[in-house]
Amino acid sequence: MMTLAHRILVLIALIASNCVNSEFANADEERPNIVFLFSDDLTTQAISAYHYGLDLPPTPNLDRIAKEGMLFENSFCGNSICTPSRATVMTGLHSHKNGIVNLSGALDPESPTWPKRLHQSGYTTAIFGKWHMKTKPQGFDAWEVFSGQGNYYNPDLHGPNGSRRIEGHSTDIVTDIALDWLENRDKTKPFALMIQHKAPHRNWKPSIQELELYRDITFPEPSSLFDDYEGRVAASNHKMGIDSDMTMASDLMMFDGDQAKNVLSRLTPQQRDAYLAAFESENTEFLANPPTGKELVRWKYQRYMKNYLRCVAGVDRNVGRVLDKLDSLNLNENTIVVYCADQGFYLGEHGWFDKRWAYEESLKMPLIVRWPGMVKPGTRSAAMVQNIDYAPTLLEAAGVKTDWPVQGISLLPLLSNGGVAPDDWRKTIYYRYIDRGHGVAQHSAIRTNTHKLLHFDQPRNAAEEASIWELYDLQNDPQEMTNLAGDPAQATKLESMKQLYWETRKRYDDTDESLWTNQRTRRFDPEDYIVPPRRR
Repeated sequence: MMTLAHRILVLIALIASNCVNSEFANADEERPNIVFLFSDDLTTQAISAYHYGLDLPPTPNLDRIAKEGMLFENSFCGNSICTPSRATVMTGLHSHKNGIVNLSGALDPESPTWPKRLHQSGYTTAIFGKWHMKTKPQGFDAWEVFSGQGNYYNPDLHGPNGSRRIEGHSTDIVTDIALDWLENRDKTKPFALMIQHKAPHRNWKPSIQELELYRDITFPEPSSLFDDYEGRVAASNHKMGIDSDMTMASDLMMFDGDQAKNVLSRLTPQQRDAYLAAFESENTEFLANPPTGKELVRWKYQRYMKNYLRCVAGVDRNVGRVLDKLDSLNLNENTIVVYCADQGFYLGEHGWFDKRWAYEESLKMPLIVRWPGMVKPGTRSAAMVQNIDYAPTLLEAAGVKTDWPVQGISLLPLLSNGGVAPDDWRKTIYYRYIDRGHGVAQHSAIRTNTHKLLHFDQPRNAAEEASIWELYDLQNDPQEMTNLAGDPAQATKLESMKQLYWETRKRYDDTDESLWTNQRTRRFDPEDYIVPPRRR
């Protein structure tokens, strides 16, 4: 195994040369492979290595990456919703610069991305699973992806040779395809493999293998499960509450009459029988004495958590399969393993499921990196990082310079220094959301190590108009229950945070509102799409 000093010297030489294609041939054996593990909506609270929030079941394989690498405690997205966040991960650019500001966006096939750049520099590249950016993945030797959200069971996968339906659970299937590619890849080149799971996205359908987990466990409730949103006007106007917005059949597998036929229509008869059997006794007990009021909310919370965490367990199990495969192929010593998700998620905090808000649970996203010889095992970094940082980090790790103006910062100074940030590391992160799904108000935010400021720039009523700023002291109020913006004692702090907010927007060149108000990206050629859009 190369020493840390040796790896750094190799990286310096590669970056200085800025070589591409055949010029990298002699150095390929020193260039690290990359396995990029990506989940949808898998939040830090559900990863036991984070020790964050509730006491939930262990995730031993995700924890193994942290034990053997570095866990980032303050990793954030710039737009907490699937398609925009994925575009940011690929391009190193915030939404207003990468062209995808909401779910309707499609990634421009000509956009620069870190896998495309690696491919140009001599890597063999592949992506399997959830893509969710509408156009066909570019810069990959191999790809098979879902169209849009994809399906948990018996998913359709689309690739350069057409589409196919595979029986089974998507988390297992995506891993199967990825491991097969890993076995049969071009072994003369370094590789970058992206394994991207649908789980644990709504509606939470765990695999048959995980259906029996947690049956007899009662999970602890977050203290804010019955939040009354005092002082937080926009937060009170939402459609993502466990109490009122979670559907009994589609979300919670509580079927009435023929509802199961619709909810489970994708499943084979054998799969459907297993699902109905798994919930039969609990559903019978519920129907015999249906809870109401807060007790109904508590019941819904427990059912939600069990199915969500069963999906997480399936992801964790399959992450273990990938790590074991790297071991068996003797690839673990020269392979960077990255685990992350597209954003965080609410596990009952503030009474919510879903994401979108700039509050901590959805703003914060997991990031864990294992890199033998470079990253000291078992380290944690408190430095503030964002998903704009992934592209420059992975390219620099491969000795490749970005050839477009990324907004992110390479994380190599953190990875090579025990997670300790240099003195000139960023002091704020930037966030902006406009999708408006689930009744979430359009807003932007900045966060420092101690405070957060939210700005609701499109108030929907007079009450929101009078409360467009929210200020939180994260050290004394980590759950963000007390909005300090109206507190006269905080007036000086509010004004300094406002000034920092406008400076941060300017630094990221978020000054052209037309980039946000034109919410649908331009259409590309029909052949550019995984599934061509319908004519209007």
